[in-house]
Amino acid sequence: MIVTDNEIIEEAIRLVDEGVSVTLPVNGNSMLPFIIGGKESVILQEPEQLEVGDVVLAWADGYRYVVHRIIHIDGDNVTLMGDGNLVGTEHCLLNDIKALVTHVVDAKERTHYLYNGWRKRAAKVWFWLRPIRRYLLAIYRRVKI
Repeated sequence: MIVTDNEIIEEAIRLVDEGVSVTLPVNGNSMLPFIIGGKESVILQEPEQLEVGDVVLAWADGYRYVVHRIIHIDGDNVTLMGDGNLVGTEHCLLNDIKALVTHVVDAKERTHYLYNGWRKRAAKVWFWLRPIRRYLLAIYRRVKI
């Protein structure tokens, strides 16, 4: 029996809904440089009071799951953007946010909390660097990956 990515994610969501903290590997480069797909995992917990700047697992645009950062909340409408994305956003409703990403687990199995002071400041600065992200990410990929 082949298990799809969506089935794995939905099982993780079910566990989070039961109050279990779940570690889930991530793929892709949409959250560079803060989360490295294929090398790191994220720890998911039940979302409570969500804020701009939170990284979440959400059912976006009605067709796929993403782990991206909240960049705007307007009532029940939420706009998401991956830290590694140059342009483009996803949209969902508050109830489409299935989990809050609280930590990143690196390749050496060290756990890093996403919401300490310097990480929050770094994420804000990174957001405002969108006009030059293309160049910064190109340098990062040559140096790190």
